[in-house]
Amino acid sequence: MAYRISGIPWIDVAHYLALGDAGLQAAGIERCFADAQHAYPCRLTLEDAEPGEELLLLTYWHQPASSPYAAAGPVFIRRNAMDSRVVSNSIPLQQQRRLLSVRAYGDTHRIVAAEVMPGTDLAAGIEAFFARGDIAYLHVHNARYGCYACRVDRG
Repeated sequence: MAYRISGIPWIDVAHYLALGDAGLQAAGIERCFADAQHAYPCRLTLEDAEPGEELLLLTYWHQPASSPYAAAGPVFIRRNAMDSRVVSNSIPLQQQRRLLSVRAYGDTHRIVAAEVMPGTDLAAGIEAFFARGDIAYLHVHNARYGCYACRVDRG
């Protein structure tokens, strides 16, 4: 089954990338630097930041739908990110390395199913979710911290 995994749309956060320290502080955004390998997942590029790389930690509305399931949470964005990543029919290494919580939404933006799985099982999980007719799209979160990771749509 064909599917697409998308990072946060660049246009949603591009204005933050140009802010100086005062603008970041006014927006409630923290500037930080990666201090370990595979510890700072960029939600635009779907890659982990390299040690020493600058990131922004900000609140992102990953489920902005008018629904009881509307939700926002913290995400890391690489300061030098120039675009969002969209991957077809493969799982980025960033997701393969983590324990994931997958939330399946229906057409009314309500959660209709959810599973926790190792990232290495995500491709099979996507196929199983999309075999159901009542699932419109998926949101993937890191299971341990609960942070939004990416969106999955039918291909």
